[in-house]
Amino acid sequence: MSEDQKKQLEQQLWNIANTLRGKMNADEFRDYILGFIFYKYLAEKMEIYANSILKSDDIKYKSINENTSQGKEYIQAIKEESLEKLGYFLKPAELFSEVAKRGNSDVEGENNFILQDLQKILNNIQLSTMGTESEEDFDNLFEDMDLNSTKLGKTPEARNEIIAKVLSHLDKIDFKLEQTELDVLGDAYEYLIGQFASGAGKKAGEFYTPQEVSKVLAKIVTTGKSKLKSVYDPTCGSGSLLLRVAKEVTEVSNFYGQEMNRTTYNLARMNMILHGVHYRKFNIKQEDTLEHPQHLDKQFEAIVANPPFSAEWSANPLFTSDDRFSQYGKLAPGSKADYAFVQHMIHHLSENGIMGVVLAHGTLFRGGAEQHIRKYLIEDRNYLDAVIGLPANIFYGTSIPTCIMVFKKCREQPEDVLFIDASKYFEKVKTQNVLKDEHIDKIIDTYRNRLEEIKYSKRILLKEIIKNDYNLNIPRYVDSYNAEIDIDIDKVASDLKSLEKEMKLTDKIILDFCIELKIATPF
Repeated sequence: MSEDQKKQLEQQLWNIANTLRGKMNADEFRDYILGFIFYKYLAEKMEIYANSILKSDDIKYKSINENTSQGKEYIQAIKEESLEKLGYFLKPAELFSEVAKRGNSDVEGENNFILQDLQKILNNIQLSTMGTESEEDFDNLFEDMDLNSTKLGKTPEARNEIIAKVLSHLDKIDFKLEQTELDVLGDAYEYLIGQFASGAGKKAGEFYTPQEVSKVLAKIVTTGKSKLKSVYDPTCGSGSLLLRVAKEVTEVSNFYGQEMNRTTYNLARMNMILHGVHYRKFNIKQEDTLEHPQHLDKQFEAIVANPPFSAEWSANPLFTSDDRFSQYGKLAPGSKADYAFVQHMIHHLSENGIMGVVLAHGTLFRGGAEQHIRKYLIEDRNYLDAVIGLPANIFYGTSIPTCIMVFKKCREQPEDVLFIDASKYFEKVKTQNVLKDEHIDKIIDTYRNRLEEIKYSKRILLKEIIKNDYNLNIPRYVDSYNAEIDIDIDKVASDLKSLEKEMKLTDKIILDFCIELKIATPF
């Protein structure tokens, strides 16, 4: 698929999404449209898989009569295979295309009211997984799609009309799922999530990291690796950051994540499945990561995160005996959980792993408990590998400048820390600052080769950081200040004198012309 075709598909989906826009706010219509796209994906995968099983019998899945004994036998056999392979099951009559067709039927006497059937089908997808390995991955996956909500329309008929219209538009789009080498739908889904984030204001940070920042993090944690055993995001949002890491290597064996918000947790699971990640290869949990961690017994080869900036947490004294925090001697402040997330991630980082986390700039220099934690990480453990300053206004919902801190337990250059000031390298697009590919490449090339460049990057010896009381503020180490040009006052005075002489000469010439022409002088 060409880039133009890809953009055309993205625009088509966004136009369909806007069919619902007038009915509800961005958060709500996001949940419906992404849910419908996901249902279409599941149905088409189901049909493709069932047809492959039936190929030897020269039968198409849609043609099976569910009411005959032979049809029931076929369906039962396919159900068993589908639950094992795909993790869920849909009957022929439950396929997206069949429901869309019924909802938009204009055949006289045929009932085109599909709301109840559609709600039941969405529930059936979850129910089909009960008692199987995939049960947790599909549990309440469609709970945010209340088809009886008055936000879709005041009457059942009005709701049915708008939903049937959306299904009809979606049904006409070919997701090209049979071309397994393409991830057309996955890319389009990411595009939609990004579009919703750009319109969601401050709330966008709850579920989405801008793709260019995701690229930087993903490229950093995959440095020197073509395969990963595992990747983990303790604040995974929609899962986009985890999936971005997978694009930088040939294979990721397992994806792990945790997300506190229930709606966003559902979105993350949908996103995984829709990108072709098998249900056995991802483990996404819904809980508060700091208060109720779900993967404590595991270590990960790559860890990425964009945790909420300066969020509150309990900082319960009981955590001083928690293995994640006990060795530091102090807990992160209750009003600023940034370093609690860092400590949590360090606990999960394997000896050969790389960890990249986006943080607010205050984490680089604030005192108190945070300074104490920095001291432990830098001097006692020597885990800090790099500090990268990003431009302001690149995140949705906040204009503050941010940074990326990179940690390794086994550092190749343990004698220094690399500082990169990339804050001035961006392109302004409307109201947002955006990192372009050349800006990203510059950051990654500098990091991987530990390059030094005047006003951009510098390797700083540990003893200098220690001497500065573990203050990591980037301007201390990378002088990106553009000094004003020195002004030679004597030369300026001389130039002014010359200019005054020229003006007097010009005035005399004008005066002579006026006398000769017998007209009034301008002086």
